[in-house]
Formats: sequence, C-alpha cells, structure tokens
Amino acid sequence: MKPKIFIDGEHGTTGLQIRTRMAGRSDVELLSIPEAERRNAAIREDLLNSADVAILCLPDDASKQAVAMLEGNNKVRIIDTSTAHRIAPDWAYGFAEMDTAQAGKIRDARLVANPGCYPTGAIGLIRPLRQAGILPEHYPVTVNAVSGYTGGGKQMIAQMEDPANPDHIDSPNFLYGLTLKHKHVPEMQIHGMLDRAPIFSPSVGRFPQGMIVQVPLFLDQLTDGATLESIHAALVAHYAGQSIVTVVPLEESATIARVDAVELAGKDTMKLYVFGSAGGGQVNLVALLDNLGKGASGAAVQNMDLMLSA
Repeated sequence: MKPKIFIDGEHGTTGLQIRTRMAGRSDVELLSIPEAERRNAAIREDLLNSADVAILCLPDDASKQAVAMLEGNNKVRIIDTSTAHRIAPDWAYGFAEMDTAQAGKIRDARLVANPGCYPTGAIGLIRPLRQAGILPEHYPVTVNAVSGYTGGGKQMIAQMEDPANPDHIDSPNFLYGLTLKHKHVPEMQIHGMLDRAPIFSPSVGRFPQGMIVQVPLFLDQLTDGATLESIHAALVAHYAGQSIVTVVPLEESATIARVDAVELAGKDTMKLYVFGSAGGGQVNLVALLDNLGKGASGAAVQNMDLMLSA
C-alpha cells in the first residue's frame, strides 16, 4: 500500500515546488485539497489525519494549529517547513548532512522541522568547523547573504514581478532584517553550536531562485594553526560519503572570478567554497544553493524520502 502524503499549503510557493518535485512519482499517493477549500478546517483536519506523512507549508501559527489537529494521532508523521519548531528539542532538525547521525534521526523521527534556507547555508559552513574544533564556540560569527525573491512567498513575488502592484518593489537588491532579530538567527546559533547569536545580514536580489551565504573568518581568532587548507580539509571530511553537499576543491576556487547566485536554481544540492589567499589571515566561507531547493522544498522531499525509508 502506497504511503499517503498530504501537503498542507500545497498552493503556496513551497508547496507548489514540492508538488512539482513529486510529479510523476508512483511510489506515493498525494492527498490534495482544492484551492477553494484550503481554509476549510474540517477538510484539512480529515486529510491531515488520513496521511502517513503531512508536509506543512504554512506560516508559523497555522503550522502550530495543524500540529494541534494531529494531537492523539501518532501514526501521522510531520514535516514542518515553517520556523515554528526548528529549535524544539522534540523535533528532528531536517538537515540530513549536518552531521553523521542526522539522516538517521530524520529517518526515525515522527516530527521533523525543515531548516530555513539561510540557515542551511550558514550551518553547513559553521557546524563542521565547530565539530572539528577549529571554530571556537564564542567566535563572533557574521553571516551575510542574498536570496532570490521567491523566498518571500507569493506576496513578495507579486511585489517584485507586478509593476501595477501598489507595493511594487523596483530595487535590484535590498537589505532587510535591519534590527538584527531575524527569525532564522536562533536556529543558526543552536544548530551551529554557537554560544552567542551571529550577526545576520540578509538581502534580496531581483532574481527568482538562488542564494549565496557568506561567513568570513579571521584565522588568528580560530584554533591555533588554523589555515585555509585545514578549514577546507575539515569541510571535505565532514561531507564525505554523500552526494548533496559538494565542497569545491581549493584549486578550482582559486581560479574563480565570481560566484553566481543563480547557478544552482532548480537544483536540490549545495556547493561550499573556501576563498582566501595562501598564507593570508582571512578566509571567506561561501555556500551556494537554491532558496527553494535545498533551502526549502528540495529538503522537504529529501526528508520525506528518509522518513519513508524507515
């Protein structure tokens, strides 16, 4: 019998991308709610409780309400793509490559919190260095990033694409999160194994999908003897044996003149770079991904497949 999958919020940006990735799959049965009935609580509750895996593509409060609809039904497994449960101790964090045990935790979990797009890049760079003992837990980490505008959902897509929209945004690139209280910061700190919140500076560019996340580091503030080469080696060792996250060789990185934010648009993988000069005192760690791929919908499908493999 095929496992039943219900995407709660299937008509939103993330939900539509998940449906696209699952189109043509014959190994699962997709439960669906007509768009006109998407606010019908009774139908939603029935479909949620009929699923083997419910994927929540909803705002935080709506996700919490959906989880409440499943209280007492331990047969339904949940993947939540909102921010609501990403640092909750009883939810598995859905970044399978985060460490060697994480894929198994996701596979065996009933509750999985899909990571944020920015944190996927940031944690992907930071955590391996924390686990290798290269990056001290008290290091004053800064994270600078640019995302495609689809990360803002249908509202921002309309603002960026429709000149007739009264809230039209015609800027080619804009900075936001200026209070330094962005909702992604807690998961960066917790899953990045940091004892202080990083300074996170996000921005949005005039391109639909794609993302660059940067974490610059001063070598003299790391563990004694840390070099560009040792940092790169730690990342390579951390991501050995899997095919989703690629660490670009130092030799290749040294020949690159620019990194294109849209290179991985439409893909569910991530590339990591270590930039700097041999013998220099600084490095710039860079993650390249699709904000709707490995940063959202692609990760959700990956987590679903892990859960169904249990």
